[in-house]
Amino acid sequence: MQITGQSLAILGAALAALLAGIGSAKGVGQAGEAATGVMAEDPSSFGKLLVLQALPGTQGIYGLLVAFLVLVKTEVFAGGMMALTIEQGLLILFGCLPVAIVGLFSAILQGRVASAAIGLVGRRPEQAGKGILMTTMVETYAVFALLISIMFVMFSF
Repeated sequence: MQITGQSLAILGAALAALLAGIGSAKGVGQAGEAATGVMAEDPSSFGKLLVLQALPGTQGIYGLLVAFLVLVKTEVFAGGMMALTIEQGLLILFGCLPVAIVGLFSAILQGRVASAAIGLVGRRPEQAGKGILMTTMVETYAVFALLISIMFVMFSF
């Protein structure tokens, strides 16, 4: 099998969507487990807990966004795929890595922080805002990775 610029670009798009999606699934699942336990004791806390559970899911959205940008950039949606040199394909692949790798790890870690915040809400519901703030701090690094990946992919050539 011959490696082409197109295959490298598609690999980058796939990694962005898959790794960030895996991290989000793990993070959302972990937070969901914690939220279910708290709701067993206090069903009225659902709204606050849903926000905390949803936060680790954003990294998967970021990875999907970068994957779509790659497909737009390489004209896949225009009915074909533009010819790419190996160098251009590598630029796109490397541009996808920040959102893929940071998305994977930050979503998992954000799920852990969200789980702890869910425990906080279970004991002190009035502290939900603080728990959400702590959870969104992890999000900052996923947003940085998203911005870097967008810049690399959109301005690579």
